[in-house]
Amino acid sequence: MRYFPAALERLTEEFAHLPGIGSKSAQRLAFYTLSMSQEDAEHFAQTILEAKRTVHTCPVCQNLTDRELCAICDDEDRDHGIICVVAEPKDVIAMERAREFFGVYHVLHGVISPLNHVGPDDIRVRELLARVRDGEVREVIMATNPDTEGEATAMYISRLLRPLEVRVTRLAYGIPVGSQLEYADEVTLLRALEGRRDI
Repeated sequence: MRYFPAALERLTEEFAHLPGIGSKSAQRLAFYTLSMSQEDAEHFAQTILEAKRTVHTCPVCQNLTDRELCAICDDEDRDHGIICVVAEPKDVIAMERAREFFGVYHVLHGVISPLNHVGPDDIRVRELLARVRDGEVREVIMATNPDTEGEATAMYISRLLRPLEVRVTRLAYGIPVGSQLEYADEVTLLRALEGRRDI
């Protein structure tokens, strides 16, 4: 027996397809959407369609943009000789929030993950190699997550870049500020020791 109209159930199912949205959250979003005024609902739908129509990847760094080049690639004050490689566009936002990196980015749009059937050809590695081969790049910083897939992706790309005679570095990982050593796991402590520096 169906408790709700078919259109509401379809809307709930669509919300449930979004990452991080479970069935209860999807149902809550569907009900909220129905409670919106007709004008607000149409505006919401138009905003989604406009984003799909106008947002595309930057031909240089593969980040999302609605212009010919993204704002970072188009900024002449950035150091275009240093590329920070990240897995997803949201990682660019996290790096920019720190206000400490003044180079440019390359977005892979994923990481190598054999269990999820994602190989090197499924992410934007070729575009990165083409940028480095152009000769202006001095350093590539691998900033993928410190998990199995992120580490495998960083190692794979670093091996491809080695013959191109460019410096390849990895973000240091270690003890978060404000935490205590007794709560750190072995891998975190190992990364902290490897990333140590002079004071």
